[in-house]
Amino acid sequence: MTADILLTGAQGQLGWELQRRALAAGLTVDASDRDDLDITDAGSVRARMAAVRPALVVNAAAYTAVDKAESDREAAFAVNRDGPANLAGACAEHAIPLIHVSTDYVFDGSRPGAYREDDPVAPLGVYGISKFAGEEAVRAACPQHVILRTAWVYGVHGHNFVKTMLRLGRERDSLRVVDDQHGCPTFAGDLADAVLAIAARLRAGDLPAQGWGTFHCTGSGHTSWCGFAREIFAQVASRWDRIPEVQGIASSDYPTPARRPANSVLDCSRLEHAYGIRLRDWRPALTEMLDATLAQNGD
Repeated sequence: MTADILLTGAQGQLGWELQRRALAAGLTVDASDRDDLDITDAGSVRARMAAVRPALVVNAAAYTAVDKAESDREAAFAVNRDGPANLAGACAEHAIPLIHVSTDYVFDGSRPGAYREDDPVAPLGVYGISKFAGEEAVRAACPQHVILRTAWVYGVHGHNFVKTMLRLGRERDSLRVVDDQHGCPTFAGDLADAVLAIAARLRAGDLPAQGWGTFHCTGSGHTSWCGFAREIFAQVASRWDRIPEVQGIASSDYPTPARRPANSVLDCSRLEHAYGIRLRDWRPALTEMLDATLAQNGD
């Protein structure tokens, strides 16, 4: 058995889009989720790699429960650090490239302006700490790697901020949404296209100058969570008979177990320079996601 891509995290937002788009492009994908491949088990990873013999590995698996991670540190590190370490080690053994997906939460959000790849990391909570540990494990074990940091991912499949807003907007006349955290909403479909574009270059041996390493990859433009919510309801206003009022609040008015970075805006110019990839503005991407999601819901 051989595959073009061995994909982990297949049932996540990004993994679901990657499967759809890869198959549409005629690629063979060995797609796994935690039920059929435990990436925290090095033996299982080595066995799967030997059986599948992929041309490339994409790790979209992650422990993403940011608040729960504060009290579930061991599980977060198992998936976010040990899992990538096992995959990277197996990739190195077989000289297979690895694309590993990471997060804006490796930064503390105190920087003015957009974060670059070489800015110092300073994660605020267990989730971010464990994700950075995963990055470091990949760097140490597998020279042929591309680490993609992304942020504020939403998609047609799975749970995300957009779907939460749609649900609450149906139930309530007003919503209070944090307005002092800023980031770049990223449509999972656009992120999947970027991953596959990079994968095509790597599989063809068409590696650009400075093509290995760490890159930022988010939707273009930025907003706050409150601004994101307002745009969601602005776009569905013509379809609904009523939309809720969205009130901006401070993070301190919505305490959570884990601290979030106030600034999650990422500078993605390095990816554009190396691979010619720039994700579109988040607003039209949101339109595509809403059209598909509302059609599924019969709206």
